[in-house]
Amino acid sequence: MERKIVYLVNPISGTSRKDGIKKLIEKESTDRSITFEIMHTNAGGHYQLLREKIRAEHITDVVIIGGDGTVNQVTQALQGLPVRFGIIPLGSGNGLALAARIPTKPELALSLIFEGKSRPIDAFMVNEHYSCMLSGIGFDAQVAHDFASKASRGLLTYTQQSIINYFRANPYQFEIKLDNFSFFSDAFFISIANSNQFGNNFKIAPQASLHDGMLDIVIVQKMNKAKLPFAILRQIRGNNKLQQLVEDMTKKNILYFQTSSITIRNLKHAPLHIDGEPRETADEFSIHIMPKHFELIQPE
Repeated sequence: MERKIVYLVNPISGTSRKDGIKKLIEKESTDRSITFEIMHTNAGGHYQLLREKIRAEHITDVVIIGGDGTVNQVTQALQGLPVRFGIIPLGSGNGLALAARIPTKPELALSLIFEGKSRPIDAFMVNEHYSCMLSGIGFDAQVAHDFASKASRGLLTYTQQSIINYFRANPYQFEIKLDNFSFFSDAFFISIANSNQFGNNFKIAPQASLHDGMLDIVIVQKMNKAKLPFAILRQIRGNNKLQQLVEDMTKKNILYFQTSSITIRNLKHAPLHIDGEPRETADEFSIHIMPKHFELIQPE
């Protein structure tokens, strides 16, 4: 089948200028005699005209030039259509792209679009919110809320907000409900992961897979705050193995397990983020996996 690619450029994502990316796309696509069009993303997430274009013109690929928030928005808006998605990662964290081993250099990411294979990956729902990477409740969500309000984006700003919130952080109260099992936890944050990381290779869920039909749940429980950085460091290094929740949970600083669905009662109204973007919180979150939800071009 002849390939027809729509490149969707987010003009404000990340910290890089986009003019050079557009020129690269034009040259490489033209050299390969590939039919293409470059369009801008829609800040409001309205893609009905693009949906109609995909059907009418038999578009085969939609390539997203931006960060995790843009990937979330576009894959959600175009779900159900027979297209493959590609990513040229130009966001602040690029968690999904890094988890999928997509190169961060635009030239290499574009070469992958032309030469790579697509594979179905999972997504999940948090109440009415769609997520394709990693969502969280608590400390990390507060960082996301504060980060979103800053004029400058990037790793330095994110690190600054993380440090500020570390000193302010207090645990929240949650009730965790699984099939035939529930428990309470005072926790600094809970991560619900399809991707293995927040972004920038900060792998909070080292065992997470994009296509195993499971959610990785990481609960960072109440502990002496001086121990918190070291406990998280053990987690991102992969020292905490997946648990079956049969061990004594009161002795664990971090709980790490997998499930296809989970309900979390948010007893102290901890803040929420979805794929790094701040969202309004709720009293309770009903979360479930959506296996093999869309096709993503990635290395074999």
